[in-house]
Amino acid sequence: MNILQLEQISKRFGRFQALNQVSMELKAGEIYGFIGPNGAGKSTTIRILLGMLKPTSGKAEIFGMDAWKEAAAIHKRCTYVPGDVNVWPNLTGGEVIDVLMKMNGSSNTSLKNQWIERFQFDPSKKCRSYSKGNRQKIALIAAFASEADLYILDEPTSGLDPLMEHVFQQGVQEVKNNGKTVLLSSHILSEVEKLCDRVAIIRQGSIIEQGSLQTLRHLTRMHIAVETREALGDLPAYPGIHDIEENGAAVTFQVDMEQLDTIMQYISQQGIIRLESSPPTLEDLFMRHYEQSGNGGER
Repeated sequence: MNILQLEQISKRFGRFQALNQVSMELKAGEIYGFIGPNGAGKSTTIRILLGMLKPTSGKAEIFGMDAWKEAAAIHKRCTYVPGDVNVWPNLTGGEVIDVLMKMNGSSNTSLKNQWIERFQFDPSKKCRSYSKGNRQKIALIAAFASEADLYILDEPTSGLDPLMEHVFQQGVQEVKNNGKTVLLSSHILSEVEKLCDRVAIIRQGSIIEQGSLQTLRHLTRMHIAVETREALGDLPAYPGIHDIEENGAAVTFQVDMEQLDTIMQYISQQGIIRLESSPPTLEDLFMRHYEQSGNGGER
């Protein structure tokens, strides 16, 4: 059974089409990356999943329950971290963590204290004195110390320094190792690439690509830097070659994955002196889509 399922979800605000037939499904125990630029529709989708917005059309289910009609029951089994955490200014950080955990039905003090230590967080200060990064830590500590089955994380590392981002990534991996499911919405592609089993790319309210990273990488390009005994004069004539740059005897270029075998055969015939290759990244795929279709409007 899928933990989370969206089927042809659309959302309109008057004449404005915020989401257009968005579909995705999350299986138990996977980390699913939901990526796109700010305003692409990520947060609108998440608000529908949390029962904060009713879709104009389509079906949204979590744990087999309707996300709008059965939101209260769903919230007992999931935890949510937004990209901008607002907390009660007159409570201490520790008090807010306790409140958030109780709302989720959790009371594991030992686990809570472990995460407070790992995030190097001082829970004794009033929340009005905390920086944005420390407010994010409050929500993350409460989330990782909870006993949820689904973690919905919407730009969760906003405001964290690189060391704390690493602690966050460890936490997500540990959650997965415990059989839990994570929906990670982010515009930080390196974070998604490092953590996620599958990803969906959203643009202007529509899913333009989704699948495993291994599958998606077949849709983009390999970076090649090569030096050969004979000049690669025929290289531009081959299909699937892009961005050729020459620096003395060295040549760098990009090649579509489906043409890689043909190009490597040609290069080997010219006598390879040096060859470096780097696999395509999620950012390559992401930027390729946006270069082809334009950046569009904001959501």
